[in-house]
Amino acid sequence: MPLARSLSMTSLNGLPQWEDEDLPVEDLLLFEISWEVTNKVGGIYTVIQTKAKTTADEWGENYFLIGPYFEQNVKTQVEFSEPPNPAVKKAMDTMKSQGCQVFFGRWLIEGSPYVLLFDIGSAAWNLDKWKGEFWEVSNIGIPFHDREANDAVIFGSLTACFLKELSCQFDDKPNIIAHFHEWQAGVGLILSRSQKLPVATIFTTHATLLGRYLCAASIDFYNNLDQFDIDKEAGERQIYHRYCMERASVHCAHVFTTVSQITSTEAEHMLKKSPDVVTPNGLNIKKFSAMHEFQNLHSMYKARIQEFIRGHFYGHLDFDLDRTLFFFIAGRYEFSNKGADMFLEALSRLNFLLRVHKTDVTVVVFFIMPAKTNNFNVETLKGQAVRKQLWDTAQAVKEKFGRKLYNALLKGEIPDLNKILDRDDISIMKRAIFSTQRHSLPPVTTHNMIDDSNDPILNTIRRIGLFNNRTDRVKVILHPEFLSSTSPLLPLDYEEFVRGCHLGVFPSYYEPWGYTPAECTVMGIPSVTTNLSGFGCFMQEHVADPEAYGIYIVDRRFRSPDESCNQLTQFLYGFCQQNRRQRIIQRNRTERLSDLLDWKYLGRYYKHARHLALSRTFPDKFEMEPSAPPKTEGFRYPRPSSVPPSPSASQHSSPHHSEAEDEDEDERYDEEEEAERDRQNIKSPFSLGALPQGKKKQHGEYRN
Repeated sequence: MPLARSLSMTSLNGLPQWEDEDLPVEDLLLFEISWEVTNKVGGIYTVIQTKAKTTADEWGENYFLIGPYFEQNVKTQVEFSEPPNPAVKKAMDTMKSQGCQVFFGRWLIEGSPYVLLFDIGSAAWNLDKWKGEFWEVSNIGIPFHDREANDAVIFGSLTACFLKELSCQFDDKPNIIAHFHEWQAGVGLILSRSQKLPVATIFTTHATLLGRYLCAASIDFYNNLDQFDIDKEAGERQIYHRYCMERASVHCAHVFTTVSQITSTEAEHMLKKSPDVVTPNGLNIKKFSAMHEFQNLHSMYKARIQEFIRGHFYGHLDFDLDRTLFFFIAGRYEFSNKGADMFLEALSRLNFLLRVHKTDVTVVVFFIMPAKTNNFNVETLKGQAVRKQLWDTAQAVKEKFGRKLYNALLKGEIPDLNKILDRDDISIMKRAIFSTQRHSLPPVTTHNMIDDSNDPILNTIRRIGLFNNRTDRVKVILHPEFLSSTSPLLPLDYEEFVRGCHLGVFPSYYEPWGYTPAECTVMGIPSVTTNLSGFGCFMQEHVADPEAYGIYIVDRRFRSPDESCNQLTQFLYGFCQQNRRQRIIQRNRTERLSDLLDWKYLGRYYKHARHLALSRTFPDKFEMEPSAPPKTEGFRYPRPSSVPPSPSASQHSSPHHSEAEDEDEDERYDEEEEAERDRQNIKSPFSLGALPQGKKKQHGEYRN
């Protein structure tokens, strides 16, 4: 027997570290298989796209992604080329000779990884045969009317065929690791294991199928996890075959991973298996050379949003834009899963509080959730046209005024301001003012909704009465389309829009990870999340006082819906009470948390999963020797010592406190000192050096 390569592992501050050299990637090939490679459907696309650079840096030419071929996606995302690896090329040629269209190239994202794309349509003639083969190995029948499941069978069969052709060419090495994401890719894993291919397999579930369905049905999911009759629930929702595909993938994989502790608990009950490794989702963090550059971007994009507000609320712009805060919620249109129902109820209560206390703060709330629409709302388009016309009128009058003033000053005269504007100028300005008059309220949606009367957001707005009245301190705008810089209404990309807002609100009931609040964090924008989201649990674990760092965590697990809604309302009201300086301090702290979410650190959990898979698949070649699972010592970002530590702590008994009081409080805030302290804290848990003797381990929970 050949000498086994040692994968001895120790726990440094709670993260897995390896004492010997890392994996010999030159002797390995890594394939990641997902339906969302070059094909954006949901959050898995973001996981794979953002992780690609870190993985490509580690694996180089031996890293490949496998996904479906869709011409409309490939045209703009993939640069075709010949495979540099002769074994990969031979396996592709064999499949092409069997009538399957296979494409190879580089995905034009950061890291430029190789991609292998299967044309599902070209192989559809094999569907009945492959469904029969899948039945023989798994006893899972796929109904003919489920297009998505049928595509998954074709995709999985092609993947297994490719892995078989590839592995047949290797005697001893390189060894192959295949990492499958979600049930759509799971058929390939099941077939690979049934054929006993020499491939180390990993399966990651980013959300359980049944969990998403149950939560969408407004069931008290988390308090009844052990009460569900899983087979019955899946059958009633007509997804039993999909559920079986997912569960079989989980149990067939050498290593099973999921993205958060909350999803780990869910998988244990829904899929009847605990994950081997929890692999939190990260992002590619791009630091600005100038410390406050993200603050400048916030100001710039906030001004662009204010321009939209001027047009949308023309004729009703009786609030001060400098005292206006922009909140938003974004994501798939899952009304209850994403927490839009609770958010709207909290907005109604916030509106009441702001009106009762006669505050001069106005809140404009955006709902960026795509739904079926006909086109832009005519009234919304008219508002932007009126705004532009007013701007052009003001510019023309200003130019004429400036020219007269300039000529008078050249003559050494102080002009008579009563004569510098003539009657025509006054008439032009009066006509402009008259053009801003409107006899209707500003619309609550920017588009014409196809099913307006049954839309849950619009129906809730009607019920709570947030119609953008003059007396309302909370204004609502539903934008049922993804944002784009080419839009005639709000010409901003999503990232630019987020940077211009003050607070992202994501009170999700079902959120296995939660990329939206994570994206807010890396851009320095505070956000609201819940303890039922993977991101919220991760932050609770790693940050001693999340609120001080701009992460508000609503308790939706151990409180009633009404109590959770009150807590959310208090978070929003407390945020409205902050002055500008307090918000700047909080944004600085929020942005510093971005290091926690960097793939450079979180990618190690994926590395650990690959080590584990190799040691279980090829025990004669790879040996893992952990003396014990890595222990948790509970590293947490400390609570900032400066004042104000959080909006809740800086609230006053009266909403009419003086700015002078705030300035006195803020004198004790030393940002450089606090930032340096946070930098030292973040370096400690993730450093790769040896742990000094006698020093207490500091990193948070890591469960295997």
